[in-house]
Amino acid sequence: METSSRSGIIYALSAFFLWAVAPIYFKEMSFVPATEILAHRVIWSCVIVFVLIFLLRYTGALKKVLQSPKTLMAMLVSTLLIGLNWGTFIWAIQNNQMLSASLGYYINPLISILLGVIFFKNKLDRVRIIAVVLCFCAVVFEVIQFGSLPWIALVLAVSFGFYALVRKKVAVDSFTGMAIETAILLPIALLYLALIDSPTAKMMDNSASVNWLLFAAGPVTMVPLMLFAAAANRVSLVTLGFFQYIGPTGMFLLAVFVYDEPLSTAKLTTFVLIWSALAMLIVDSLRYLRKTNATTLIIDKDAV
Repeated sequence: METSSRSGIIYALSAFFLWAVAPIYFKEMSFVPATEILAHRVIWSCVIVFVLIFLLRYTGALKKVLQSPKTLMAMLVSTLLIGLNWGTFIWAIQNNQMLSASLGYYINPLISILLGVIFFKNKLDRVRIIAVVLCFCAVVFEVIQFGSLPWIALVLAVSFGFYALVRKKVAVDSFTGMAIETAILLPIALLYLALIDSPTAKMMDNSASVNWLLFAAGPVTMVPLMLFAAAANRVSLVTLGFFQYIGPTGMFLLAVFVYDEPLSTAKLTTFVLIWSALAMLIVDSLRYLRKTNATTLIIDKDAV
């Protein structure tokens, strides 16, 4: 294995592991309202990303985006989507809905497949059709069993799916995109903290330990993102695709074995349907990789 690939896998594993255990932080911060944590997540992420942009000399990419009204409008849409995603995720963790959050991020790849068909005219083969049908069956089963849509899971999956779609369309790098998005949300976050009546809203009145915990919302957001960006430059998107299931799996394990969220037979059935769909996609991807590698090997031998 090449050094760059090996380091890329380490970066990817680190990023997805941190995303998997991030709920621990938000759970520990349950004494602070979810919207207030979201505000701090925006503020400190904004500070960190702008520092990084200047240190890494990404200012050229930032200026290019600021000079394009069309790109800025697209970034406004992505900002609303990621804000909705972040807020829903924090609320879910604090309200003992970690299983629903996990389900949302398991569903996300299937939502991405549908968006690819709708917006990029991607073709659905038999495996992907069955996977999407299984996902639909899982949602219908939830409605029948519990009498309502699994709205937390769907909001997380759909908001992040459309967020990825918008970001793919504008093709802005992760640091620049995060800088624009957090900068758009920054005035709202600051105004919110200035107006709300919360014991922790005024940082000057907080203990140092509480303020450090609030500030940590920034690194909790930015560190995995930086590791992911480093991984994306070193390994293929297919490889990253396999690692993306670490996050929701970690959330699932935390929910069941650490925070004792009830896992009923009905809820487990929903997960089994989604896991079956994802297993089909993974097996199909592995088959495609083996076929591609075999073809490349044959071409290399012919060239010799």
